[in-house]
Amino acid sequence: MPKPDSLRNTAVQPVVNDDVDDGSGQQLVTPVIRGLRLLRYIAEGNSTANLSEVGRRIDVNRVTVMRLLATLEHEGVVERLPQGGHTVGFPFLKLASQVLASNDLTSLARRVLARLSESLQLSAYLAVPDGGHVLYLLREMPNAGLVSNIQVGSRVPAHLTTPGRMLIAHLSAEALRERLGDDPLPTVTGQSPATHARLAEILAADLERGCAWSFSAFEPGIDACAAPVHDVAGDVIAAISVAGPQQRFEADGALRERTEREVKLAARDLSKLLGYRKP
Repeated sequence: MPKPDSLRNTAVQPVVNDDVDDGSGQQLVTPVIRGLRLLRYIAEGNSTANLSEVGRRIDVNRVTVMRLLATLEHEGVVERLPQGGHTVGFPFLKLASQVLASNDLTSLARRVLARLSESLQLSAYLAVPDGGHVLYLLREMPNAGLVSNIQVGSRVPAHLTTPGRMLIAHLSAEALRERLGDDPLPTVTGQSPATHARLAEILAADLERGCAWSFSAFEPGIDACAAPVHDVAGDVIAAISVAGPQQRFEADGALRERTEREVKLAARDLSKLLGYRKP
């Protein structure tokens, strides 16, 4: 009597434990980890023409790369290109678009801000342009409590704050004057740019650095850092910023560098979630 398909060859199949412990007591499935590494590798635009090189990059052997590619192709996660190599599959893109369609800027940003605030223990904000002003849409607070007087809904002249500067840094001199008005510009502290000439110098430095810093320039005793958020077309549509006590930055010599790195990364992550791909 022939054996059912479900029982065929079971006696000769080795038992393989594909679970690994990550050190925190969690059981992780190795093939899934490898498959996700390969998917990430392909999604970042890397070629799969050389399987040995792919294996080296994702830390698996050549045969495993072949099997992973075959599996991902079968499930529609990746597709083979006519000229060779692979790209992210259309069925997977449809699935991703469904997820993104169910989220808007604020809901996506809320997750990014929460992670950023928790990591740095600083207040994190999402701000958008409103004519010549910046409008604060979201705020995530650390356990340390309130460190800045800026509230959700605050509307401030763009040139006075770090997210505002990131939102206007790409504008021409004519567009800036149209949005902000003629000299003198409103000021709140001695560091506020009072002229378009001084503002142009500050914005040029912001663009070169990829972020804007304020050292007690808007709120005394509060330092802040901001980076721009791009939409799918590459336009700057928002900015992410963090703010915290100047004493913390002065006490921790590495905090400024870490803050700048993480704020830029958070803005980059949100931009990617919105569909932006840097040229």
